[in-house]
Amino acid sequence: MEEESQIQKMFSGSTVFLTGATGFIGKLLVEKLLRSCPKIKKLYLLIRPKKNKDIKKRLQEQFDHLLYDKLREKMPDFFKKIDIVEGDIGQINMGMSDADRSKLINEVEFIFHGAATVRFDEALKTAVEINVRGTREILTLAHACTKLRALVHISTAYCNCNLNEIDEKFYGSTISGDILIDLVENIDENILKKITPGLLGNLPNTYAYTKLAAEDFVQKHSQGLPVAVFRPSMVISTASEPVPGWIDNIYGPTGVIAGAGVGLIHTLHFNIQTKTDVVPGDYVVNGIIAAAWKTAKDYPGNYEHSDLANSPTIYNYVSSEQNPLIMETLMNNIVKYEWEVPTMKAVWIYMCWITPSKFLYNFYFLLLHSIPALIVDTIAILIGKKPFLRRAYKKIRKYLEIISYFGLQEWKFHNKNTLSLLKELDDTDKHIFNCDIETLKWEEYFSSS
Repeated sequence: MEEESQIQKMFSGSTVFLTGATGFIGKLLVEKLLRSCPKIKKLYLLIRPKKNKDIKKRLQEQFDHLLYDKLREKMPDFFKKIDIVEGDIGQINMGMSDADRSKLINEVEFIFHGAATVRFDEALKTAVEINVRGTREILTLAHACTKLRALVHISTAYCNCNLNEIDEKFYGSTISGDILIDLVENIDENILKKITPGLLGNLPNTYAYTKLAAEDFVQKHSQGLPVAVFRPSMVISTASEPVPGWIDNIYGPTGVIAGAGVGLIHTLHFNIQTKTDVVPGDYVVNGIIAAAWKTAKDYPGNYEHSDLANSPTIYNYVSSEQNPLIMETLMNNIVKYEWEVPTMKAVWIYMCWITPSKFLYNFYFLLLHSIPALIVDTIAILIGKKPFLRRAYKKIRKYLEIISYFGLQEWKFHNKNTLSLLKELDDTDKHIFNCDIETLKWEEYFSSS
């Protein structure tokens, strides 16, 4: 029998609470924890109820996916280790019952807070309730937990995207998380919509704005707690684990790749010479687990809360420093593999004109999107079908204008803490929980994705 690694020993017999379990990162985190730390005692998952759908059935459908085939093969009865906590991160006290809250307070040793709305154009009220107030509720719970060893708050490297250079430190929010919560709880939503642009200031969207405010809340309200803030850049499909090329959303760069791949997107307002900072989902999850291990290892007193004020360690988890990928290389790989293995869902050939010029982008959009959409919709009307393409391109244009902010510029990220974390992992953990982005070969990644 193989000896357990440092990380496996840390999680052996432990109880874990995870929010965001039905999201992309959450699904991968649940799978990885159970497969690579099989001696975990219990995994509590906060799951939001949906109309006309039983929570257990909803989760069972998730676990029937091929993503969990490796886990099922290794641990057929893994579902026994999972306990569902019915609740909603956007509600006060996370909408959970007193009985569930009591269980978590008395049993939980590790918390992974990943629940968030990642929509760039989310209404401010919703974004604050989920991303900021949800973080408040997690910290309130953490302060009450009697056995807490580590809490990892999953943030984003772009919450300070108004800065050109981003270090592993807190930069503060223009409005504190506390005030922002009070604001959305007491002001009419229509008024909130009107004042949102002014509140955002030089941040591009409500996602970055509320994730920054959530970090502000963590900084001010985590004293005495073993907390780490993990900031991945743009997360893309898995490199190898548990299956290569898996992703379940079309946010960020994934939407661009998917749209271009099926022949829907033919122009982008990007600078093709910039570094595009993307990281595979499995590398991110391994990094999150490693951060939890180090936080618990370094926490003074472990099971006993320290009265000393401490500052959470921040990990900028990025690729542009050790393993940079230029936008041109990314797009060339899309071209290469779309021609070699075209998707069956393609509606047109792959062709994408990329320009940093707003004028040329508007011209290309008119020529390659708007005019063809008008022709197709006119034909549809003439043959008695419902027009759809112009409406689709209206949504696509809105999405591309949001994402162009990240495609026109690049950032200098400092990641000293992340590099230090990598050095502390032993050889076994470096293999089991590989989060060294320098080991990733982009050519192999694109060929397998």
